[in-house]
Amino acid sequence: MNIAIMSHTKKQDLMVQFCTAYCGVLSKHSVCATNATGRMIADATGLPVHLFLSHEHGGIEQIGQRIIYNEIDMVLFFNSPQDNEMDKDVLYITRLCDEQSVPVATNVATAEMLIHGLARGDLDWREVVNSNRVPFAL
Repeated sequence: MNIAIMSHTKKQDLMVQFCTAYCGVLSKHSVCATNATGRMIADATGLPVHLFLSHEHGGIEQIGQRIIYNEIDMVLFFNSPQDNEMDKDVLYITRLCDEQSVPVATNVATAEMLIHGLARGDLDWREVVNSNRVPFAL
């Protein structure tokens, strides 16, 4: 499965902690991320992370295009609700996920539910739907 990871600057440390805690699960899948968040995750966990551009340079839009083309199976986008700087980006990604039936988490509690479901095989239906697709290259 292809998992996209993004986070608000204020939530990057939490995302790194989350990915460190669930490194075993994530290591069985392809992970992509916006540049700064992805580098932090790769450095902390040793996971191979396909890096897109930074948020400021269009990384959110790059991941959005992958969602549109059904190349992403799950999105973890830790948001900071007290800071509405990224509201339009979160709305953009969540709308695309809703349109394409891609599971999305915007907080650590929902992300844990998705990661446990992923580990149990609850998201294997994505592989059936996308049986002719190959994972993106890292």
